[in-house]
Amino acid sequence: MTDIPSKYEPASAERKWYSYWMEKGFFRSTPDGRKPYTIVIPPPNVTGVLHMGHMLNNTTQDVLVRRARMQGFNTCWVPGTDHASIATEAKVVAKLRSEGIEKKSLSREQFLEHAWEWTNKHGGIILEQLKKLGASCDWDRTLFTMDDKRYTSVIKVFVDLYNKGLIYRGVRMVNWDPQALTAVSDEEVVYTEEKSKLYYVRYKIAGEEDYVMVATTRPETILGDTAVCANPTDERYLHMRGKSVIVPMTGREVPFIFDEYVDKEFGTGCLKITPAHDINDYEIGLKYNLESIDIFNDNGTISEVAGMFAGVDRFEARKLAEEELNRTGALVRVEDYINKIGRSERTHAVIEPKLSLQWFLSMKEISKPALESVMNDTVRLFPDKYKNVYRHWMENVHDWCISRQLWWGHRIPAWYYNNNEFVVAATAEEALALARKASGRRNLTAADLRQDEDVLDTWFSSWLWPITCFNGINDPDNEDMRYYYPSNVLVTAPEILFFWVARMIIAGYEYRGQEPFRDVYLTGLVRDKQKRKMSKSLGNSPDPIGMMDKYGADGVRVGMLLCSPAGNDLLYDDSLPEQGRNFANKIWNAFRLVMSMDTDETIEQPAASAAAVTWMQYTINKALADIEDSFVRYRISDALMQSYKLFWDDFSGWFLEIIKPAFGKPVDITTHRETLAIFETLMKIIHPFMPFITEEIWQKLAERPAGSSIMVETMPLPAPYEAGMLARFETAREIVSAIRTIRKEKNIPLREQIVLCAAPGATGTEFDPVIIRMSNLAEIRVVEGKVEGAASFRIHTAEFFVPVSHGIDHEEERKKLEEELAYTEGFLASVLKKLSNEKFVANAPEKVISMERKKEADARAKIATLREGLDHLAKK
Repeated sequence: MTDIPSKYEPASAERKWYSYWMEKGFFRSTPDGRKPYTIVIPPPNVTGVLHMGHMLNNTTQDVLVRRARMQGFNTCWVPGTDHASIATEAKVVAKLRSEGIEKKSLSREQFLEHAWEWTNKHGGIILEQLKKLGASCDWDRTLFTMDDKRYTSVIKVFVDLYNKGLIYRGVRMVNWDPQALTAVSDEEVVYTEEKSKLYYVRYKIAGEEDYVMVATTRPETILGDTAVCANPTDERYLHMRGKSVIVPMTGREVPFIFDEYVDKEFGTGCLKITPAHDINDYEIGLKYNLESIDIFNDNGTISEVAGMFAGVDRFEARKLAEEELNRTGALVRVEDYINKIGRSERTHAVIEPKLSLQWFLSMKEISKPALESVMNDTVRLFPDKYKNVYRHWMENVHDWCISRQLWWGHRIPAWYYNNNEFVVAATAEEALALARKASGRRNLTAADLRQDEDVLDTWFSSWLWPITCFNGINDPDNEDMRYYYPSNVLVTAPEILFFWVARMIIAGYEYRGQEPFRDVYLTGLVRDKQKRKMSKSLGNSPDPIGMMDKYGADGVRVGMLLCSPAGNDLLYDDSLPEQGRNFANKIWNAFRLVMSMDTDETIEQPAASAAAVTWMQYTINKALADIEDSFVRYRISDALMQSYKLFWDDFSGWFLEIIKPAFGKPVDITTHRETLAIFETLMKIIHPFMPFITEEIWQKLAERPAGSSIMVETMPLPAPYEAGMLARFETAREIVSAIRTIRKEKNIPLREQIVLCAAPGATGTEFDPVIIRMSNLAEIRVVEGKVEGAASFRIHTAEFFVPVSHGIDHEEERKKLEEELAYTEGFLASVLKKLSNEKFVANAPEKVISMERKKEADARAKIATLREGLDHLAKK
């Protein structure tokens, strides 16, 4: 005990053992004869630092990887970071601005030098933080989505898909960020409810003195209206068929049309159509061949085309439009209104739906195998409730806008010549050869070509991640691809099920002809107690590094997993990591207790200890089967709780109490050896969840060979157990608990020995010595009938008596029996109601029906015993 501190010190153990694991190469993986277990990390943004979502996601991955490693798999957890085009460019632009440098004053090459410098300086921070959490990634394989191999892969895929006719260039409606001056993906738009106004505006009917009224939240976009629309079933507007209206402020005459898209209940039931600035209006514009008038410049100011307010910011133009509409009498009224506003995730600017010349990937045909693979469970989603969400997205998939108006990222490999004619090629040399061939001009030079200024959407590199992690685009038949691909499971969040997960599955079938992973485990979001999403702006997101300093990495890992069932949100509270830290302390104190026991080889093993050892071994075997079942179903929170209860309740709460010698006395050597073996087994079970403390204890439990570690030990396998024995122990546990209750109620000191009286057959098992030891009994006496002057209790149908010297309060005893009888009768009624339900009986498994019938029989027997007891008391 001299080298075992009285308190567990997480910080020193974490530093010591992580360095040891790294030094010994335990995380490293190369193909061999074992079965692989592969996870590719969802690459965090290179701009990022660890947040609560990362903590949950990566703890989950590490638990899976550590468990698989102990099960004998060749585990390969590939780490890496994402270049995060928009986020990184914004960080670099902000840094330059703080130094008095504007992006527009730099050439592309100069800007990229700054971007690479920033990335090299900050890009590894989050990966180092993951090491503090205990992440057992193969760090030798660390990747970056813009390193040479990944960059080449992305460009090669773009060229391939273009040559297949799946990538095209065209004008379409996109999410435009006027601050970042780029299109952004749907995933990068955050919708929030905000206070707004609803403007009711009159549109004069052409050739008449009458009007129709339209409600809009954006009066400035009236300048781009090219139609007014109503639902064809709306009787209020049937008289408008074939007519036109005059757009206020512009005097432009536009058609009045009808389409079922219009909601009759919203506003006035009349909808203004602005095809250039609303995605739904755009679709209607295409359907009815309407003119599209783009009234906005890229920076969100009003364009010359609008005819008025040119150069004015769009929000200032809204005020001016209100004034103008009011001046001309077109504005009827303004109401307060709450509506959802889409903002850029990175800049927080209000997103502008905008027609823009962009590059697109045609998604309809390429998506079909990915839809089918999830529907037929080739790729399994956990929880499977997300299958319907996935199907809805995939059946309604739109073409993917893959271009971004940025400099940081994979530059689009298109080269322009001869007035915007272009070729697509992986290199400038290949592009020149193609351009010469396409133009017929052999004298074209590299100086005549101009590469596209845009870069690819970040997701266009991320969707290839499971393949490019093993260089499967550049070298499709390499050893790593053959061995590690497809990976076993992807751990990610439901909100990127379509934007990332679905696209990876699409890429897997397009470039490998198979799924990229077999299972997808979807964690929930980490929220605060008020169910708000964790965010810096709300100030409700704790610092993960500070948490680990306070509670230890193991404590934080346990806290994150205790309340995080698959697909459901985790409501974070500081009590969760505190509970994890307390569990670590419980383990440490139990370890100290076991190691502090003096042993005596001359003592024979007590019957109670022998029974306890067998029970604990069977309990572990049952728990291993339960834990395995939880892992198979990705119920990782359940697996942790099963492990937690196995140690806290069964081992610490009962086993150690049974085998613990009296104060100052030694324990027999057999029990001590078996206890150490049980402790070691428990450490292996808990290790995936709490790697640091389990390593610390495992190394101290026995002499270990140099270079050994618990993390490469074999995970105990589920083994047979005797269910009857476990049931008999449960009965013994209930008897002990009932005796303790009587001691408390009757103020009988624990040191005072008492007698337990029981009917024939009620005891007499291998656990009688446990009952005697744990209850401090003088004996267990077999009796016939009632025992006068005794407190009584019932376990199942058996009645037990504890004689007490100062008599029994018969009225109190009667009241207790009546309460128990009322409860049991109510329980019986609920069981009978279930069994009388023909539908339940016809459809429930036979095992369930048998269990309900057993509940009925037990309840009836207990009711008979309780009534007998009441009759006996009535005669007093």
